[in-house]
This record gives sequence, structure tokens and C-alpha cells, in this order.
Amino acid sequence: MLKIGGNITKLNSIVSQTKSGSVFISLFQSKNYSSSTEEFDLTVIGSGPGGYVAAIKAAQLGLKTACVEKNDTLGGTCLNVGCIPSKALLHNSHLFHQASHGDLKKRGVEFDNVRLNLETLMQQKQNAVKGLTDGVAFLLKSNKVSRFNGFGSISSPNEVTVTKNDNSKEVIKTKNILIATGSEVTPFPGIDIDEETIVSSTGALSLKQVPKSMVLIGGGVIGLELGSVWSRLGSQVTCIEFLPSIGGLGIDAEVAKQFQRILTKQGIKFKLETKVVGAEKIGDQVKVNIESVKNPASKESIECDTLLVCIGRRPYTQNLGLQNLGVKMDERGRIATNNKFQTNIPNIYAIGDCIQGPMLAHKAEDEGIVCVESIVSGGTPHIDYNCVPSVIYTHPEVAWVGKNEEQLKQEGVKYRVGKFPMAANSRAKTVGETDGFVKVLSDAVTDRILGVHLINSVAGELVNEATLAMEYGASCEDLARVCHAHPTVSESLKEAHLAAYFGKPINSV
Repeated sequence: MLKIGGNITKLNSIVSQTKSGSVFISLFQSKNYSSSTEEFDLTVIGSGPGGYVAAIKAAQLGLKTACVEKNDTLGGTCLNVGCIPSKALLHNSHLFHQASHGDLKKRGVEFDNVRLNLETLMQQKQNAVKGLTDGVAFLLKSNKVSRFNGFGSISSPNEVTVTKNDNSKEVIKTKNILIATGSEVTPFPGIDIDEETIVSSTGALSLKQVPKSMVLIGGGVIGLELGSVWSRLGSQVTCIEFLPSIGGLGIDAEVAKQFQRILTKQGIKFKLETKVVGAEKIGDQVKVNIESVKNPASKESIECDTLLVCIGRRPYTQNLGLQNLGVKMDERGRIATNNKFQTNIPNIYAIGDCIQGPMLAHKAEDEGIVCVESIVSGGTPHIDYNCVPSVIYTHPEVAWVGKNEEQLKQEGVKYRVGKFPMAANSRAKTVGETDGFVKVLSDAVTDRILGVHLINSVAGELVNEATLAMEYGASCEDLARVCHAHPTVSESLKEAHLAAYFGKPINSV
């Protein structure tokens, strides 16, 4: 028996040998302890998808774990002002669009006086957010993770100082520190965001009324999703994009072109290869000044009710005490780590948006799990970043995993292409969702799957089957020979792999 800080703690060390030979030590400890006098095995700074998942995994593996969060609610950007609220708005705005633009009438569902209750729509979004953030709090408590509310900064390699709302401070003593602070909205130079008329992605999630017109700066994932929401609800949306195509990094060029055509048909206007040079408020309007990238002398101004700035996100690494400790950063302000997610200070780790790699919630989650497993076992974690899927949750959805055609050409890889149109898929045909296609890229010699690109109503779900196949090194023949239920949209994935392997699908010419 060990007495610490007036509390009795029983320590039972159990060593169990896993099938792979890794040794895990589990320490079962009492619920009650004084955080100011006891030392934690791991302190996680940040409770987003990477942070809270890492904290739970650490506790499950027997580490005495603390989680520090600066906001009142847990879940980080994703649950509070990112992935979760945006998906609620995307889904419900799609239902409204179906009802108000005749889609349901074409399906035999007729009614009059379709009205939007924006307040109720926003409340449903908030209910979803609250349910999930409360769920994270419950999970941390159930797994005996100690929660600290306040801004966490690293005061020494073994201390995290928590500054609370009343400016009081509490020091957490810890053996290891995991930085999972995520990212924040990238500001646009010269444009001040007030989250009312000129908004970031955060403000765009809570507009009090539907703007008659909206200008969107940035045709990447976040911008297109939020632009789609307000376009469906009745706003005339114009997207200004510096690059010659939409969808952001990683999207296949052929998919991007089809995607733009579909969104244009839905009512979104695009100005590609166009640069925003400034914006100013004029009464209730915002005047946005733009010029052509290829011809800067070609200038134009667009007025709108709301300006949405979505030019990306940047790592949240400010005021964490990293500079004082000498933690190395890269040129983009990201924390430099090795293949164990260690910084140059061996007991300080980092994962998620604040390190190199795609800024995706599921990428952060996987990094959190393997990082903690490495801390416990001493082994080297492995993540194949080529097998991290990306999804744009518009309608139709766009998703991909692996390499796109442009990347394979640049790398000099000989490849085959297999395509299958959604118009030839029986399930898509029966539900009236025939926009898009599935495109598969495979190695011309080995038939191994190199990349899968989808644009259809359930691309965000289908991409996971493709990811699983790639994770295990499957060939196109492997996936083409898997029996898929009929009629399902997933059959299009099978057909595209058959086209890549055999040269022809069954249900399309």
C-alpha cells in the first residue's frame, strides 16, 4: 500500500504478453487523488479528436492520465465548431433543398408552403454538438482521466501549468506530455473578421439569417461545405478560388472538374484563378475587390451581404511554452516530431493538426492511439499516411484515398485506370442519385490499388472499403472478386476495380 497526498492508492502491476510480443504494464489506481501533489504518467494538452482519444487510450493501457482543455466544453474544433456542426447543417440543408426545389415532388411527395425555420435548424445542430461533447466528458470520466479546465502551457519538461479563467494557476507534474492542440482559422491579411458580416468557418455555422448573397474566399473542403449549406438555404454564393480548380490538395483533377460542374448546376458560381486583394464594409454590404491571377490588370468588385473567409487552417502552437523549452518547429509553425511523435525533448510528444500531415480528425485520432501505445510498449508506431482518406461532405459527396492521377504521372508510375459511372449503378438509378463516378488507379504491373476517387451520394462511406483494401495491399482483382450486395452503391466500387483489372466492367460499356 502506498500513501500519497493523504490518499491511499493500491498499485497492482500486471505484465501481460501480447501475441506480437509487446509488453504492457497496467497500473490500477484509486479514483481520488490530489492533482497538485501526485505525478501523472501522461498529460494531454487539448481534448479534440486526437487529444481525448489519446487520453482514453492511455488510461485504458494503465497510465495515470490528465487532459487539459482551455474551452468550457470538450471535443476541440471538430466537435464544437467544425466537423460535427457542419455535418448537421449539411444534412438538414440538403433536406430543405430537396423539399423546396422540386426534388421530392419528382419522387411523388407533394406539399405546399415549404418554409425554413433557421432557429430550429440551428438548435438541432447545437443539440448534436452538446450530445457529443457531453459524451466525451462522460468517456473521460468513465476511463478515470483527470480533467483540468484552463489554458495548458509547458513550464518544464515535466510540468504543465494550467491557467484558469480567474487567472489562478495549477501545476501538473507529469512524466510525459502530449501536445494535441490542433489548429485555428488562418486569417486573411487585411480583412478583419467580425463573425457577423465578415465571417470565418466558425461564424458561418451560426448566422442569424440567410444572406441574400455570400462571397466565399477559398474553394477547399471547408469553404465548399459551408458554401453549399447557405446556397441550399437560399443564398447566392460566389466562390473565389486562387487555384485553377476546386477541392483543395489531393483531389483528382477529373473529379474536381465534375465536382465543379455539379455545384454550378446547384447554383454556386465560381471565379477560379482569381485573387482577393481586399474587402471593405459599405453600410450593410461588403465590397470584395478581386483581380485575375493571370492578368492582374483585370480587376473587379463584388458586393455581398456576407463574406466567408475559408483559406485554410494553421497549427495552434502559440503560448504553449515551446520556445522557452527549445522545442523545434518547422517553417510553417508546426511542431517537429520523429517517427514516434517525439519532439526533440524525448518525453514531449505531439500529434494531429499541430504536426506535419493532413489536418483531419481521423488522422489525429489514429496518431493519438499509436503514440500512446508506443509510450507504453517502447515500440515504434506505424501509420501509412497514404491510407488516410479524405471526404468533402457536399451532395454528392467527394472522397478519395491514395494517389491521384496527377501524382502518379509526376512520379513516373505506370498505372491503369478503371472507371464506373453512377448512372449505370442500379441503386443510384432507383434513388435518383446518378451524378458522379468511381475511379480506380492501379499499378500497371502488379495490379495493386494505388488510389480510389469517388463522387457519389455515399462516397464518404464507400471510401472506407477502399482504404481497408489499400491498407492490406489488395489488388484490383482482390476487390473485384469480393461479392457485394445487390442493389447497392458499393457495387460501383467493385465494377471500377473490375474495369482496372480486366479492362471492362460488367454493367457499363
